[in-house]
Amino acid sequence: MIKITDITKRFDNLEVLRGINLEIPDGQIVSIVGASGAGKTTLLQIMGTLDRPTSGTVEIDGIRTDSLKQHKLAKFRNQHIGFVFQFHQLLPEFTALENIMIPAFIAGKGKKEARQRAMELLEFMGLSERANHKPNELSGGERQRVAVARALVNKPSVVMADEPSGSLDTHNKEELHRLFFDLRERYGQTFVIVTHDEALAAQCDRTLHMQDGLILSDQQK
Repeated sequence: MIKITDITKRFDNLEVLRGINLEIPDGQIVSIVGASGAGKTTLLQIMGTLDRPTSGTVEIDGIRTDSLKQHKLAKFRNQHIGFVFQFHQLLPEFTALENIMIPAFIAGKGKKEARQRAMELLEFMGLSERANHKPNELSGGERQRVAVARALVNKPSVVMADEPSGSLDTHNKEELHRLFFDLRERYGQTFVIVTHDEALAAQCDRTLHMQDGLILSDQQK
């Protein structure tokens, strides 16, 4: 469960978020849409603990993340939140398998446990035969699926995705979008997705429309 209350965010005199209240239950796939500058990515970053609000509270799994000290916040983020970005952000010197295992190592898990979980995810993604390939040996769609697997390796409460299919062609977009729903079916995974893709937004359980730092509408299926 994610609960944010009266969130504001200012950069000097610019008010980017103007009092956001939102609850997202476990297992829901939520899209956030709106024009550039609406505050979508800022809201996602605050929910994902990558940025702090100017005022208001953020609660994930009953923990007030906005009040955590930096080292505790980093640990919480590693264990509870996964991230997928528009460009995969894989480390080029490591294989697909090694990239997926890195967050597990940061969490203090042993090599055997981390490898087993990473291979389970690669198999689910249909990429087990690509485990030992480096990012430059993978297609764009394969790289993004590896990035999703990396986000899931620590079994996070929620995956935050910022334009995850923005750099993909139509076929790979559709595959990635189906993957989110397959992962929810398999693992009960919660997703919060910032997107300009109308097809993806239409598939989600819930669509938040943002404008000028406010949620104008909250459409649920």
